Amino acid sequence: MNRKVIIISGPTGVGKTSAAIAVCKRFGGDVVGADSMQVYRQMEIGTAKPTSDEQSQAKHHMIDVVEPNESFDAALFAKQADAVIESLFKQGVLPVVAGGTGLYVKALVHGLSEAIPSDEKVTARLTHEAEEKGLVSLYARLKEVDPDYAGRISSNDPIRIVRALEVFEVTGKPYSAHHQEHGFSEKRYDALKICLASDREVIYDRINRRVDLMIEEGLLDEVKGLLAKGYHRNLKSMGSIGYRHMVEHLLDGVPWDETVRLLKRDTRRFAKRQLTWFRSDPEMIWLEPGDLDALFERVASFLGS
Repeated sequence: MNRKVIIISGPTGVGKTSAAIAVCKRFGGDVVGADSMQVYRQMEIGTAKPTSDEQSQAKHHMIDVVEPNESFDAALFAKQADAVIESLFKQGVLPVVAGGTGLYVKALVHGLSEAIPSDEKVTARLTHEAEEKGLVSLYARLKEVDPDYAGRISSNDPIRIVRALEVFEVTGKPYSAHHQEHGFSEKRYDALKICLASDREVIYDRINRRVDLMIEEGLLDEVKGLLAKGYHRNLKSMGSIGYRHMVEHLLDGVPWDETVRLLKRDTRRFAKRQLTWFRSDPEMIWLEPGDLDALFERVASFLGS
C-alpha cells in the first residue's frame, strides 16, 4: 500500500492552511488538521480555524472534534487521525497533514506509548488550591518533586503546573520521567515533512497582524460567549493563548492595552517554541512561506519516488 503523507508544519500564522490547500488542489488531497486547539468546537477566532471559504476549497478533517470541556491529547489525535488517513488511502486521496502542534505530528508518524494517566478529581483539587493559595506554593512543590520539568516551564503557567503535579500524585513518578518513557516507534507512514518559516522579524510581524485581525473579528465576544455557556477558565481549552488573555481581561481586570500586548508577546514566544521543536527533526525540509513552486516540486518528487 502506498502510505505516503505530506506534512506541512511551521509556527503560528505562517500560512500552513493556504499552503496545504494549494497542495490538495494540485495533487488531489484532503487536509488533516494537526492543531491542538482547532479540535475544539465553538472556538473559531482564537484558534484561527480554517474559514468556510478555505474549507470549501479542500476538505478538512480533525477540526471541530470535541467540545471545549472535553479531554483531548496526542494519543487521541493519533488514533482519530489514523482512521481518517486510512479512509483517504482507500479512496486514493492524498493526506495533507497541516498544523503547528509538533507532538501531534510526531504521534501520528511514529505513534505514542500509552497516554499518561489523569485523574479529574486530583486536577479539580489542585486547580482549587491554585485559585485559593496562588501558584507560588504549587510551583515550589513541583520544583521539589520534578525539578527538571519545573525548570522548563513558567512559574505562572497554571495548566502545566497542575498537570505535572497531578501526574506525580496519580503515578508516583515525575512528569518528566513519563515524557522520557513516551517512546516513539518506527515510522508508521512515509512522510514528507515540510516546515514553513521566514526570518524571525517577518514571522513576528505576521503574528502581530494576526492578533489584530482576531480582535477585529471578535475574539473578545467569542470568549464572553464561551464563559456565558459555563466553560470555566481552568479548562485546558480556555487556558490556551488568546482565550486565557481575554479571560484575564474580563475576569481579572487586566487593562485592554496590556492584554493585547501580552497576547502578542506570548504568541511570539509560542512561535519560537514551535520552531525549536521542528528544528529538532532532522527530516524536516525548510521552505519559505508562499514559495509554492518549491513546495510543489518537493511534493511531486516525493510522490513520484
